[in-house]
Amino acid sequence: MKLVVGLGNPGPKYHGTRHNIGFDLVDRLVPPGGPIPVSRKFEGLLAEIEIDYRRVLVLKPETFMNLSGRSVGQAVRFYKLDPSDVLVVCDDLNLPVGKIRIRRGGSDGGQKGLRDISAQLGTDQYPRLRIGIGEPPEGQAVDYVLGRFRGPERAQIDDALILASQAVAVWAAQDVHAAMNRFNGPSAL
Repeated sequence: MKLVVGLGNPGPKYHGTRHNIGFDLVDRLVPPGGPIPVSRKFEGLLAEIEIDYRRVLVLKPETFMNLSGRSVGQAVRFYKLDPSDVLVVCDDLNLPVGKIRIRRGGSDGGQKGLRDISAQLGTDQYPRLRIGIGEPPEGQAVDYVLGRFRGPERAQIDDALILASQAVAVWAAQDVHAAMNRFNGPSAL
């Protein structure tokens, strides 16, 4: 079994913000109000989908971004998952708007949701899919990540979410290496 975790902040105030790009991807995999049942579990919203005949759990932690590890840790322990079977989707200030990057694990790069997940799992060796939201003006990171995409950025993000959905499918059906090889190249813009 695999687990896809989309990071974001709960509540309408944060809907559509740059920081909620992980939630946006989950909403593409499990459309709200759609035919796939969603339950409240592990301090989040959990659904089960099928990708290429494989069972995949999808989780949106409702603990706020910086405490995402609580929710993820509960799900991982309950389902007895290996960290390599968890794909965390989040925003990245260091990538251009719409660029995606998949990694096997490693540094949190300053992303506090990833930092908390690493602390709860006891490792930073779990796959992550980062979606570029662009670099904020100097000294305005908080306002920037809590802001919304505007104009041409919105189209770039919509395209990136389609590409990211495809990357999740490759990761779930094959592995992180296949997803990295296919989506980390220059044509993956």
